[in-house]
Amino acid sequence: MAKSLSSLGAVKTIAKVTKPYFQSDARPGCAVIGAGPAGLIAAETLARAGGLVTVYDHKASPARKFLMAGRGGLNITHSEPLERFISRYGARAPQMEPFIRAWPPQALRDFCAELGEETFVGSSGRVFPKSFKASPLLRAWLVRLASLGVAIEPRQSFVGFAGEDGLRIRGSDGVEALHRFDVVILALGGASWPRLGSDGSWVKGLSAAGVAINPLRPANAGLCVVWSALYRADFEGQPLKNVSLRYGSTDDNATGPEPATARGDIVVTRTGLEGGPAYSLSSRLREAVDGGQSTVIHVDLRPDTSQEQLARKLSKRPPKQSHATFLRRAGLSPTEIGLLREASPTGLPRDASVMAYLIKNAPLIVAGVSGLERAISTAGGVSFDACDRNLMLRLLPGVFVAGEMLDFDAPTGGYLLQAAFATGRAAGLGAARYLGLTERDAPSVWPDHAGFEPRHLPNSLELAASNK
Repeated sequence: MAKSLSSLGAVKTIAKVTKPYFQSDARPGCAVIGAGPAGLIAAETLARAGGLVTVYDHKASPARKFLMAGRGGLNITHSEPLERFISRYGARAPQMEPFIRAWPPQALRDFCAELGEETFVGSSGRVFPKSFKASPLLRAWLVRLASLGVAIEPRQSFVGFAGEDGLRIRGSDGVEALHRFDVVILALGGASWPRLGSDGSWVKGLSAAGVAINPLRPANAGLCVVWSALYRADFEGQPLKNVSLRYGSTDDNATGPEPATARGDIVVTRTGLEGGPAYSLSSRLREAVDGGQSTVIHVDLRPDTSQEQLARKLSKRPPKQSHATFLRRAGLSPTEIGLLREASPTGLPRDASVMAYLIKNAPLIVAGVSGLERAISTAGGVSFDACDRNLMLRLLPGVFVAGEMLDFDAPTGGYLLQAAFATGRAAGLGAARYLGLTERDAPSVWPDHAGFEPRHLPNSLELAASNK
């Protein structure tokens, strides 16, 4: 690796210097920092190519965010046509395209099947393992990595670089050690859900080395809505089923942001709204509320019913029936009626046409989006311009970047995990090329691991419950 690595900081307290792996083994030494999906697939790719790989992670067990995602069924990827799939990366679609095409969704499904976890396509087109869990897949994967000679070192924190090929690692005892490797792959994640391992602390060091990094911001985040105390007390945690959220005007003559809609189920939370439709719009809304400004979204509580149909139904109100009772008998839930009151603080309209319009266009003021500590993913990160086509940092030869550290933004639905796997594999292949290695097929039959269990298998990982 290049001498420019020393610009990431001088070694302060080094207790020991380990013998470089490549001096005691014919294979080149390869370090992967971060044991999420991007790091683990990079490690496997390098090991298959002939590298001797060590994965460092500062948590006690690998892939904690991956396991958390598995609690929601583990939406591993999506089955839609590839062109449409690639377009989901928005402004970064041109940069992501070569990596996704090289390792598309079907490759990820095949990967899962090889590990004994068959996948299926849900009604929405999303792809899930049949077990609906992440832990069986991860266990099988760790066994396979062990059979390839990949070592996973937990509770080991990346501190920085030193010299031409020095890697500073701090152990759980607080003591730093200097390791030497031929290549390093950084897969440290973004900054969302930092308690699961990704805290964005790498930004300072890489920025100091001159690597172009766009600010880390929350993506796929909840929307912040200031509810009345009564609505929050009565309906926190309640769902709003099959609704459509709209941001921007659909009026051709109106000025303002381009319209965007998202449909599905959302949940009323203490601070606003969570759920797929909210996450889908959060990046657009984040830009709109930067600087402390608020903006407005509209909620369509009946996207499959026209305003005219609603007006006809609402015009049949019995004269002696209370407005709230009539609305409930018309099919609106208490949570929906309460939301309409929030959207119309002067009172619910009595006119059937006006009420129908409100049901289709309930305005809510969005004051912001949830912070990084609650966001599903991170926007911003290492600029693609800072990397070559193999995801090697141009200013730091021998250092590669993968996963959520890269500056891309994607919705939920399998696109985030697909990107982690595809870029991790690309970085692993790039590192192999840098070392002059050629990926070779692993044995079709893995060594017998009867009774074998790698250290740190996720047998009983306990994480706090999440509404994600």
